[in-house]
Amino acid sequence: MTRRVYFIGICGTAMATLAAMLKRKGLDVRGSDQDVYPPMSDFLAAEAIPVFSGYDAAHITPDLDLVVVGNAISRGNVELEEVLDRKIRYCSLPEAIREHFLWGARSIVIAGTHGKTTTTSLTGWLLTNGGLSPSMLVGGIARNFGEQGSSYQLGQGRDFVIEGDEYDSAFFDKTAKFLKYLPDIAVVNNIEFDHADIYKDIDAVTVAFRRLALLVPRRGLLLIGADSPIAASLTPLARSRVETFGTGETCDWQAHDLEPRGMSTRFLVRRHGAPFGAFVVPLVGAHNVRNALAAIAVGTEVGISADTLAEGLKAFGGVKRRLEVVGVERGITVYDDFAHHPTAVAETLNGLRASNPSSRIWAIFEPRSASSCRRVFQDDFAQAFGAADRVVLAPVFRSTLPEDERLSVPQLVHDLEARGLRASAPSSLDDIVSTIVNEGAAGDLVVMMSNGGFGGIHRRVLQALR
Repeated sequence: MTRRVYFIGICGTAMATLAAMLKRKGLDVRGSDQDVYPPMSDFLAAEAIPVFSGYDAAHITPDLDLVVVGNAISRGNVELEEVLDRKIRYCSLPEAIREHFLWGARSIVIAGTHGKTTTTSLTGWLLTNGGLSPSMLVGGIARNFGEQGSSYQLGQGRDFVIEGDEYDSAFFDKTAKFLKYLPDIAVVNNIEFDHADIYKDIDAVTVAFRRLALLVPRRGLLLIGADSPIAASLTPLARSRVETFGTGETCDWQAHDLEPRGMSTRFLVRRHGAPFGAFVVPLVGAHNVRNALAAIAVGTEVGISADTLAEGLKAFGGVKRRLEVVGVERGITVYDDFAHHPTAVAETLNGLRASNPSSRIWAIFEPRSASSCRRVFQDDFAQAFGAADRVVLAPVFRSTLPEDERLSVPQLVHDLEARGLRASAPSSLDDIVSTIVNEGAAGDLVVMMSNGGFGGIHRRVLQALR
């Protein structure tokens, strides 16, 4: 029986969250990481989980029953080498989740290139509000769970709602995490090319999702985002029931008559062509309506009434770093947003524009993720910022990429200006801050877009405006 668990690379969001969940189950949990920094270090300290700063073979002690190896860990790591030499039982993060939480649960896996975190948070909340007491694991901080929000919940019910990540599992298992999650209900919101560091092309991405569709049992349900043509192509593969959702008239679940209302969106839903209900989600953009629609479909499948779903949806608190307001100074609203794929950038800005038609929108973008730093998305990014009035680009974060593979920021500035947008690429974060402070005006909406900390630019801009 597993009692003592050690995490190599514990400060990743998913690793830290799983560590906390196992700690709550009564296991003795500890771990290490090369970079121990807030907020993960604070989160782990609050969960009373000891963390070593830096890797050392001496951390691998004889009393360990299991070692969880993060997917950023590779051969040569001194702790991993000690584990292998001594043949201590080890596994990947998704394997640990499956073994400790999913075999006895009704597993609800939320997958797709975009919208996973928001849809998982929405689904977990609708089931919680509906009285089902689900467990949940999500790759972000959902505000409806706990005073400060949380990335997990251990409920008393049979349902486990989990974000199904298509990224690889570990150095010894390069298949998608979501293939370990035993889906009884699976949502595939959309499929696009992403994670260019591990997938060769869109065909390789699609293969991973095809495998997920084939894992849903005959008694299960596969929910397909039909607004995404590649996701829709999975339908004939399924051995389970399939229901489609989206804005098209042929969808089993159709959202229609979308109406922006400030930072919320009202929409109507038809199910199999018949009126199902009117809903308000406190989020902007058609993409978030699709996310909400998927959560409504899951909620209906597990027995929650339309009225209860509408009540829960209206009370959704959102997810941190998803168009999150971090402050207002001099009448300028500063947002933090996780968008880093061209489609996510476009959908976020389009949603904000629809809700704020007369405001000036700034898009401050850091090419930081493994995909956004690559030239393969050069043309897509040139089209992604169309809803912004002002685009400011930070230097490419992964500067070690070969020049012929690296996103060209000067070329992107040129292409954006050719489309009639005002764009610039200051050489430092200080210069970006100065640009906003000197040119910003009351009523402006400034969206900081990065999948990382962006050098604390949000705080720096607000402080400079003050």
